[in-house]
Amino acid sequence: MARSDEMLSALQAGATIPGVMGVGPGRTWDAIAAANVPALTGDSVTFTVLGDGTLIVNEDIPDGSLSALADALEETVTPPYRAAAARNEGDMWTAVAESVQIVQLPGVEADEIDLTVVDGERTLTLGDETTIRPLPALDALAEEHESVALHAERVDGDFFAVDVFPL
Repeated sequence: MARSDEMLSALQAGATIPGVMGVGPGRTWDAIAAANVPALTGDSVTFTVLGDGTLIVNEDIPDGSLSALADALEETVTPPYRAAAARNEGDMWTAVAESVQIVQLPGVEADEIDLTVVDGERTLTLGDETTIRPLPALDALAEEHESVALHAERVDGDFFAVDVFPL
């Protein structure tokens, strides 16, 4: 979840959340929320919520402890989304979220995938390997744009969060 780690670093540093952390324009999020979460342990957490509401977190936290944060975020953003949260004081937490697309890519070994299509030329990188292998779920997303860059990161099992950057 490298992208979530970047979100968490920005959140912990109070980076560029306009109107919230007292800094100017910069990175914007699809949602920001605060919630009282007494059951949540640690000082930070990243998680992904799938379209069906399934919450995926890689850290070891108590079951159900993220519900209040997810509920607060979902007042502004609908799943699927990727989120990062940091403890403020006591049991108060602040979280940011950004919408993502989720695709299933069975049989993919790599945890990160990059696909670009520019002027009809397709380049696919699975981890460190460049290949011409078709990936129908990603190819379908790419076909929605004339030129595009896609970056996908494994969320869990065959599920990948995909960022789409039209060029």
